Amino acid sequence: MSTPEPVTAPEHSLLGPADIRELAAALGVRPTKQRGQNFVIDANTVRRIVRTAEVRPDDVVVEVGPGLGSLTLALLDTADRLVAVEIDDVLAGALPATVQARMPQKADRFHLVHSDAMLVTELPAEPTALVANLPYNVAVPVLLHMLEHFPTIERTLVMVQAEVADRLAAKPGNKVYGVPSVKANWYAEVKRAGSIGRNVFWPAPNVDSGLVSLVRRARPVKTTATRREAFAVVDAAFAQRRKTLRAALAGWAGSPAAAEAALVAAGISPQARGEALTVEEFARIAEAKGAGA
Repeated sequence: MSTPEPVTAPEHSLLGPADIRELAAALGVRPTKQRGQNFVIDANTVRRIVRTAEVRPDDVVVEVGPGLGSLTLALLDTADRLVAVEIDDVLAGALPATVQARMPQKADRFHLVHSDAMLVTELPAEPTALVANLPYNVAVPVLLHMLEHFPTIERTLVMVQAEVADRLAAKPGNKVYGVPSVKANWYAEVKRAGSIGRNVFWPAPNVDSGLVSLVRRARPVKTTATRREAFAVVDAAFAQRRKTLRAALAGWAGSPAAAEAALVAAGISPQARGEALTVEEFARIAEAKGAGA
């Protein structure tokens, strides 16, 4: 027996280029660089994002920065419930009406949280997925904040600047591997999930975008070190990434000798550099120092 195709919203339920511009004009909205606002105007792109995110009918999805609602409507069409977190007063005020007008059958499954995502630690429902077109200027801190505070998020798909996507998905030894790569890996298995061109946005950004998929680790990194302790090692190592770990971690450990002792105890060469280490190895260093190495 073949699997039935999922029922999707009529094309007119989603927002197209003319709809976006009309909405923006009616609200007096002008996208600002300060908040990294670039609105998706292509229905095929939002459908692709929902499909790539593998949003299921039983999912509770959290979306950060819904803007005028392009992705919001496509997500709500598939998910059980959608929680949208929007900081902008005008956009937050208009979004419920857009949902009601475009998708009235799902309006009661939509929840708006009018707040800065970096300050949100509770939501109206426990999210199982995070799907968002994240503002370029705050993408990494917002992503890490959501993963930290909402452990029920199993799957994440975010659209970010292509360069940021590369950094998040980079593996040890890659020249762009750094703090975002390691910290994201603390929570999840991370990979690039596609590219997005500039012409699907209004206004068109001067950079390309990329999709990043994060699947929550079945179990956390094995360590007795806390996330804060492990992240302190990561920050110290990459603050002086050209230096050996013995030198780069001297301030963190108290001295070059103390840094070397922690590295040796963790089974890591003091001459190695941070860009070569996995998240597990950073955790081992933190653990070794905590054990008095």
